[in-house]
Amino acid sequence: MKKIADSIIIGIILLGLCSCTSVKSTDPTNSNQVISQADSQAEKIIKIGASSSTVTVLKLLAQAYQSQNKTVKIEFISNSQSEGAIAALKNDIIDIAGSSHQLKPEEDNGKIQYRELAKDLLLVATNNNVKGVTNLSTKQLKAIYKGDIKNWRELGGANADIVVLDRPEDESAKKLLRKYYLGEEKTTTKAVILSKEGELIETLQTTPNSIGTFSLASSLINQLPVNHLSLNGVVPKAQNFASGQYQMVRQIGIIWEKAPSAPTQGFIDFIFSKEGKKLLQNNGFAPAK
Repeated sequence: MKKIADSIIIGIILLGLCSCTSVKSTDPTNSNQVISQADSQAEKIIKIGASSSTVTVLKLLAQAYQSQNKTVKIEFISNSQSEGAIAALKNDIIDIAGSSHQLKPEEDNGKIQYRELAKDLLLVATNNNVKGVTNLSTKQLKAIYKGDIKNWRELGGANADIVVLDRPEDESAKKLLRKYYLGEEKTTTKAVILSKEGELIETLQTTPNSIGTFSLASSLINQLPVNHLSLNGVVPKAQNFASGQYQMVRQIGIIWEKAPSAPTQGFIDFIFSKEGKKLLQNNGFAPAK
């Protein structure tokens, strides 16, 4: 009987210990500590929504910042247009939106803010198989996009049909191309319309005899094997923009909440620091003043 009693007592003690352990694991204070640690880690993730025209510059800055701040992770959520990135910011899906236009009154909910980051020169380029054509006048460029000039031979090149790679009319690259060179002339129906700048860049590299317009910085950063064309004798480079000779540039900016998280504010401070501006300048952008 004594052995049975001893066994019962031991069992009761073990059950008590298990109960204590169980209570400890669900202790509110301990749970809050775990949640607090999880929140702390989550706060170090910065989510960015970038239009196709702003993703290159923001990834360049993000890579440099993360190399110095190992505890910060920057994630990119793809958006094809600035409007989509701004909408994602207002719905708390991202922390920073990249935009190729200033914040419009109808986009401003009073809780977000815009600041220009840089000027991005737009480049007219050809596939690297196009030889003998290094400069185009406004008249010639307009004729190519209109479809009046169809063969590179008409411009001093080889006997080959020109393949025009174009962007939708509501994209910043096409708007600026029209503003400075094309005017309101209709684009040839044979043009290949590509919704994203990355698609145009890839297609230009793989399609012989093609021509297209995209970011000069993207070409320099990625060392793309394409031909950069002068326009009216002016080479597309930051120095010529600074002197007022080259005008086809788009404005790149970022939008973020007026009360950002500490990690987001840290990245924004880096973007507009001397180091950030130098990084932009070294990669073909003209930093905002």
